Amino acid sequence: MARAPAEQRLVVETDVGDPVLDMALAHALMDRVASGAVPPTVRISRPGPAVAFGRRDVIAPGYARACAAARAAGFEGVERVAGGRASVFHGGTLHFGHAVADPDPRARIGERFERTAALLARAFGGLGIDARVGEVDGEYCPGEHSVNARGAVKLMGLAQRVVSGGAYVGAVVVVSDSALVRDVLAPVYAELGLDWRPEATGALADEVPGLEVRAVVGALASACAEELSAEPGGLDAETRALARRLAPEHRSPDGAGQ
Repeated sequence: MARAPAEQRLVVETDVGDPVLDMALAHALMDRVASGAVPPTVRISRPGPAVAFGRRDVIAPGYARACAAARAAGFEGVERVAGGRASVFHGGTLHFGHAVADPDPRARIGERFERTAALLARAFGGLGIDARVGEVDGEYCPGEHSVNARGAVKLMGLAQRVVSGGAYVGAVVVVSDSALVRDVLAPVYAELGLDWRPEATGALADEVPGLEVRAVVGALASACAEELSAEPGGLDAETRALARRLAPEHRSPDGAGQ
């Protein structure tokens, strides 16, 4: 099969959707881009309420209880495409994902982290936020490529997965309602045995009151157009069909008290 053109595509899907299918779409997109079936793609989406668990969470002794705690709060449990620890999606958050083709994806892991974090920090800066790249002490899902406000509160976390022929960089952007993130993560992190400081959790709208999802999506889309030359587009039927087949892999198991 001939490889797809190298141009970047930008897909924006901001209707609140099924969080399990949203994660499966990221997985399908990663695989399709890596195989050369579709071009490198940035996708900005808005999943419904969910706690997204990373691979280290899945093997933790308290995983089943953490899933039960999430569902007791009205949040679906989903398993992430990329790494990291448990994070929260709700109506005031965004899923930013960039699927790229790369014949030697491990060689550029650090470069992708740095470029994506810098792109998002600049987009937030354009909204009037003092956005900085770096880990805040006690943040949830800690990482040196998180984006914070004022060096004080986390706004966005970044994770990455590499596969043969490509990679996927994913981010959870908290636009509003940081209190909900804190409230949902408290029992989840307790079950996982993770230490954190809830007060290190922030949101873009905490920094710029009244900031809405639509404005953040616009800033992110403009940054992708300017820095990645990404052209607006949509997902093809084959990618969506693959996502539906992959969806069961991304739903956290039921069961509590294990």
